[in-house]
Order: sequence, then structure tokens, then C-alpha cells
Amino acid sequence: MNFNWEFFWQALFTPSRQFLDGLMLTIVISVVAMALAFIVGLIIALMGRSKFLPFKIFASLYIWVIRGTPLLVQLVIIYTGFAAAGIFRFEDADLFGLVIRGAVQAAIVGLMLNESAYVAEIVRSGLESVERGQHEAALSLGMTPLAAMRRIIVPQAIRIMVPPLGNSFNQMMKQTSILSIIGVSEMFQVGTIISSATFMVFEIYIVVALYYLLLTTVWTFIQAQIENVLNTRAGLPKAEPVFKRLFGVRSKKMTRQQLQQHADAVKA
Repeated sequence: MNFNWEFFWQALFTPSRQFLDGLMLTIVISVVAMALAFIVGLIIALMGRSKFLPFKIFASLYIWVIRGTPLLVQLVIIYTGFAAAGIFRFEDADLFGLVIRGAVQAAIVGLMLNESAYVAEIVRSGLESVERGQHEAALSLGMTPLAAMRRIIVPQAIRIMVPPLGNSFNQMMKQTSILSIIGVSEMFQVGTIISSATFMVFEIYIVVALYYLLLTTVWTFIQAQIENVLNTRAGLPKAEPVFKRLFGVRSKKMTRQQLQQHADAVKA
């Protein structure tokens, strides 16, 4: 096997401007899509908990359809299918002097819709993990349902939701690699263009994989810090160090201790 080490190191440590633009686009799409997905997912989760039957039916159907169909198919329908059917066409937009291509808009919408269904389930399970008696107690003290949700339920549920939400974002960040199907020049698409021009297929795709690994690793550290802050506020021990998570070195004794302290905190 003829592996061009010189090209590999150059592509890894001094990537081209085109590759860096693709990397930045991957990050921006991931962050924006996840932020919007959380908002939509929260709304869907609250609709699912509503006593108004049409809201509950809509939330259930939304989650069923989105989770039951592939993201790739959803992207093609949103970007190509809608335009072919004359329903809607994503056109390039000018935002404060920055041109946002139609394909990028479709990518954000597609990822947002897909991820929001999973976020809705995470939010629902997080809200349901808080004892119902606390909600009833808040109402008995004169709080409105919205105030009880905002001041009592959500602060407790958010700590439970952070790990699955973080994992969901991690997964979505890697799924941006399929956005090339609708012409988005994210990192994987740029890597494909470079490999076609240089014929360094193996080398460039390893570089792309390492950059995805870098993104997910950085997010793992950020997620750990968020979990530690929330645990500290709740009077719980900090989460295990990130290196232990990455390399699978976990202390069973510490895990049991954390679980017991968590159970005591919930009872309190």
C-alpha cells in the first residue's frame, strides 16, 4: 500500500481554506439545527403532555413519522421533493450581508425536524422523571401551571436531560456527513472533492475522520462541564473525568455511590 505520509500530515495540520470552510459549516449547521430542534422538541413534548386531544395526537404522529423514516429520505423530500412538486423551493437568502444557500437552509430544517422528534422524547422522559407530587404541590401554593413548570419541574428535569441531549447532538454532528446528498459543502463533501482532485482517497478520508473525532471529543469535554455544573448545583458529586469516559475506565464503586447519592437527593 502506497500511503502518502507527506500529503496526510499536510492535510491534517495545514488544511486548505476550502476544508476549513467545510469544517466551519459543519459546526454552524450542527449548532443552529440543534438549538432549533430543542425549541421544537420542547413544544412537541409539551403538546404530548397536553390535555387537549388534538395536540396529543399531533405530537404522537409527528414523533412516529419523523423517527420512523430515514434522515436521508427526509432531506431529499424537503429540498428536492418539495421543489419538484411546486410546494416550496429553498432559495439563496441574504442575512446581514451573508449569503445562505438554499441547500444549507434545507439542511438545517431537515436536521432540525429529524432531531426534534428525538429531543421531544428526551424532554418527555425528563419531565416525567420528576415526581408528579411536586407539580401538584406547586399548584397548591398558588403557582400557575407555567410557573410550576418553569421554576420547579424544568430545573430538576434539565439535569436528567443533559446526557441524552448531549449524546443526541454528538450523533447529529456526525450525521451532517450525509448533507452532501443535497449539495451542501460540509466537511465530508469537501473531503470528497479534494480526494477526486488529488487521488489521495485513503489519506484524505482518514483526515476527515480525525476531524470528526476531534469535534465529538471537544463536545464530550463541553458536555462533561455542563453536567458537572448541574450536579454541583444539585449537591451531587461531579461526573467521572472525561478521559475515563473516553477510554472506558470507570469505577464501579464510585458509580454505586453516585447512584445512592442521587437517590437520596431525589427523595429529599
